[in-house]
Amino acid sequence: MALVKAAKRARVIPSPSRGGQGGGLRERKKQKTRESIQRTALRLFEKQGYEETTIEQIAAAVEISPSTFFNYFPTKEDVVLFDAYDPVAIRMFLERPKDEPWNVGLREVVKNLAAVFERDERMILARGRLFLEVPELRARLWDEAERTQLLILDLLAERTGRRPDDFELRVAARVVMAAILEASKEWMRTNGRHGLVELANRAVAVVESGAHLRAPTVSRVRKARRS
Repeated sequence: MALVKAAKRARVIPSPSRGGQGGGLRERKKQKTRESIQRTALRLFEKQGYEETTIEQIAAAVEISPSTFFNYFPTKEDVVLFDAYDPVAIRMFLERPKDEPWNVGLREVVKNLAAVFERDERMILARGRLFLEVPELRARLWDEAERTQLLILDLLAERTGRRPDDFELRVAARVVMAAILEASKEWMRTNGRHGLVELANRAVAVVESGAHLRAPTVSRVRKARRS
C-alpha cells in the first residue's frame, strides 16, 4: 500500500524545519546534499535561465561530479520537482489524533509548516515560476499532481477507515488535491503577496463548504481588482 511506503519515507527523511534532524547519519548527509544541489541549481536557473544551465555547471557549483549528480536526480527536471516538504507533511498528518476530522488535521499540518514555507519562500517561488514558464516542467507537474492525489487518497483511507477504491473517497481526494494545487498556483501567481498558509486555509474552507459560493462583497471585489 502506498501509505505504508509514504510512512516509511516520512520517518527517514528529516524535517527541513528541524535543520535535518532525524533519520540516520547517512540519510541526513544524503538529504543535505540533495537540498544543496537543488538550491544551487535554482540559483543558477534564476541567474542564467533553465535551458541555458547544464547539469555539468550545477555539479561544478556544488563541487560534485556529474555522475554524483545523477545519483541524486535522474534528470535536470527532477531537481525542480524534488519536494522536501511532502514527507514532512505526511509524517505530521500521520501523527495527528486518529479521531480528528481530516480537514482539521490538514489545517494543523499547514499551520505547522508555515515557518518552513516562510523561511524557504524565495526558493519555493523560484520553483513555482519554473513550473509556470518551462513547458517540460508543466507537463511533469500534472504527473506530480496525480501522485499527490494517490497519496492523499491513502491518507484519507487511513483516517476514515474506507477502502482506497471507495468512489466518494476518490472524489474527496481529487477535490483536496485540486484545492491545494490552486492555492499553490495563486501564491506563485501573486509572487507570494498573499500568504501560502492563508490561501491553503481558504481553499480548504471552500471544500468544507461544499463549494457553495456566494456573490463577492463590494470590498472583496475591490481587493481582487487591486491584486
